[in-house]
Amino acid sequence: MEVITSHLNADFDSMASMIAAKKLYPEAIMSFSGSQEKNVRRFLNNSDLIYDFQRQKNIDLSRVARLIVVDTRQPSRLGNFIKCLDNPGIEVHLYDHHPDSEGDIKGSLEDVRPVGATATVFVEIFQERNLDITEEEATALAMAEFEDTGSFTFSTTTPRDFAAMAWLQTMGANLDTVSQYIHQELTSKEIGLLNELINSAVTYTVHGVKIVVAKISADRYIDEFSLIVRRFVQMENLNVLFALAAMGEKVYLICRSRIPEVNVASIALEFHGGGHASAASATIKDMTLVEAEEKLIRMFHKHVQPRRYARDLMSAPPIFTGPDTTIEKANIILSRYGITVLPILEDGKKVIGYLSRREIGKAIYHNLGKVPVTAFMTSEFTTFSPEASLAEIQELIIDNRQRFIPVVEKDVLVGVITRTDLFNLFVHDPAYVPEPSGEQHDRNSERNRNISNLLTKILSREMVFLLRIIGETAEALHYTSFAVGGFVRDLLLHTPNFDLDIVVEGDGIFFAKELARKFKGYIRSHAKFNTAVVIMPDGFKIDVATARTEYYERPASMPIVEQSSIKLDLYRRDFSINAMAIHLNPDKFGLLVDFFNSQNDLKDRKLRILHNLSFVDDPTRIFRAIRLEQRLNFYIGAFTERQIKNAVKMNLFDRKLGNHYFQELRLMLSEENPLPAINRLAYFDLLKFIHHSLRLDERLQEILSEARRSIAWHRLLYLEESCRPWIVYLMTLFARIQTRGFYTFCRKFEVPHRYTRIIVKEKKESHRVVRTLERRARFLPREIFNLLDGFSHEGLLYIMALCRNKSGKQAVSSYVTSYRHVKPHIKGTDLKELGYKPGPLYKKI
Repeated sequence: MEVITSHLNADFDSMASMIAAKKLYPEAIMSFSGSQEKNVRRFLNNSDLIYDFQRQKNIDLSRVARLIVVDTRQPSRLGNFIKCLDNPGIEVHLYDHHPDSEGDIKGSLEDVRPVGATATVFVEIFQERNLDITEEEATALAMAEFEDTGSFTFSTTTPRDFAAMAWLQTMGANLDTVSQYIHQELTSKEIGLLNELINSAVTYTVHGVKIVVAKISADRYIDEFSLIVRRFVQMENLNVLFALAAMGEKVYLICRSRIPEVNVASIALEFHGGGHASAASATIKDMTLVEAEEKLIRMFHKHVQPRRYARDLMSAPPIFTGPDTTIEKANIILSRYGITVLPILEDGKKVIGYLSRREIGKAIYHNLGKVPVTAFMTSEFTTFSPEASLAEIQELIIDNRQRFIPVVEKDVLVGVITRTDLFNLFVHDPAYVPEPSGEQHDRNSERNRNISNLLTKILSREMVFLLRIIGETAEALHYTSFAVGGFVRDLLLHTPNFDLDIVVEGDGIFFAKELARKFKGYIRSHAKFNTAVVIMPDGFKIDVATARTEYYERPASMPIVEQSSIKLDLYRRDFSINAMAIHLNPDKFGLLVDFFNSQNDLKDRKLRILHNLSFVDDPTRIFRAIRLEQRLNFYIGAFTERQIKNAVKMNLFDRKLGNHYFQELRLMLSEENPLPAINRLAYFDLLKFIHHSLRLDERLQEILSEARRSIAWHRLLYLEESCRPWIVYLMTLFARIQTRGFYTFCRKFEVPHRYTRIIVKEKKESHRVVRTLERRARFLPREIFNLLDGFSHEGLLYIMALCRNKSGKQAVSSYVTSYRHVKPHIKGTDLKELGYKPGPLYKKI
């Protein structure tokens, strides 16, 4: 038996989410765990539709095999359904939007999303699975959206809630019905209760934070208590309110907070309740109203965080240096004062950047000590005034990963705050628990969210099954496995990517052997880098690597590799958008790993290097940056762009990494349209590195455009023979450079001999053919055949690109589509029968 339920005293989000879950579990029974709020009962009683909610007493709880819980994960809020958790083999599926709390139920399926309502979770699931809903279902979910977001005014409301509501309206949600049940006025009796609550209010000041506590008593349960509390907060514009109500034998607690210093969820948890940092509640069974109030006040001193500002945390006066200081001198300053980050000031006042000990150490290691600090300083950062709040500081350092905050007053640096300053605050103040406010917590959850549903949506069933097998294999070996790199990036961009890269915390080669044995495939291993490729029976390849870190003995050299952890493995990668991973082990399957705030860069469509000397370590990353920027329609961040220009200025490209440069150039020229990337190479003055005579002038741009048209034409022919566009574009880039220059390029870039031989020969012959084609307007078929016979497809398309006259292009077109397939009707035996003596004459005939 399957049962769908929610928390006690169900609200519209509970009810609507249960109805939504029924669409995913059509055989399940819907049953409330307890009572419902008055408006929910009124809606169910007045609705023309029959919602099939079963009474709990009619359900044999011992027979429940799957429990689907929506809008809560707290066992204390499930009433009698908590007993189902003891059933042998019980399967629990959880759908919720509340932040994690101590004691949460764990499920075999958990879809928890940092949004303002559980209704939004289900709307996104429906959109991901292309499921339609009825107008009535859309209306119920819309009521949940309005109620749980406070009509989209609560701080926990996210852009995704607005998007969900917009979709519900397109599905026919009736806003008149929503207004009828959500936006109700207080009755005269309720106004009396509100007045009683206001009159009882007492303000406490704890750690400089004002907290209002109010209480009322009633003989019976008051359905509208939460509405009355909401009106109290709105009328008095309160930052923090704790409202207690003694109703019958129980005491009810409703908490509201608008400031990060008071996380009401942690206080409600002390009373076995739950909720958000900004809105929570609890039902208290074993205390009187007075006892509950006394405990509540004690909890303030435990959980309320003191107000702190930047001026309280900053180190002052700051140690700094100027823009002309060399790396060597900056290192001396860091050592002299025992600091780890050095701000760089213009005219001794304005902060223009900062440099860390790690970056300075790496620059010195690469013999770049004479370079000014501005070459590698971090120039993209946020500053705060001395009045900035602790919440803002915490968000920047923890959520947005800015390690160092300049504190600025009237454009003058007055102090600095580091991560160490923030952590010292936490360590030296045990009462301080750094729980972020609702919106901040949402971002943190987003960074570590489970994306199992996205895997199912984007990937085929076979691929998801393969990922699960990989995770199970790792688990059996006591390893931890991850999908990493471009596979994860493209998945988050909703783009399938079948280049599967796996990283294991363990022995990658041994793991690959086990995987190959399981799938009856075979492996190719590379012991130097502790990597392997698993080739499946159908030819599909899985790249497997040991989690590793690497360092470079000198700029632009091959890396030295050492075994490490997933965090250091991701840190060695080229760009933040490629530095994410997905857990594959069964207990964490689908959990996204994002140490470097990479998702924000993905949303902003920004390419950002992970450390300041990234291009010094490996200049080929610049070619990759340009290629990814154009393919993904991203942009290179300002700081990353400045580091590219620094690398060009320092001429790092003449270091010996020839074939690696060639492979990056080959990938760039293999893109659907490499012309924008070539323009970017010209913008960064990188064409001279490919060849000192290479200039992107008007004629070369024209030839490149013609090459693209020729390749597009060839693709439309759907010929059996394949074409390698990168060869066409490479020949085109060197169209105006002599063959000797191309030989120089091939040696410098270590182009494989098989390509060098073909390209040089065809490039040389092509120019002779083009001169012939441009001298005349008409050619006989045999003349075209004799001119073009023997050229590869790439050579023919290069000739088309070079030809300025239409007749020359048509000649190549005729050869490709017709003449090259023509075979002579006469054979050697025919000539022999006619009496011709075998010899050179046969070939001529």
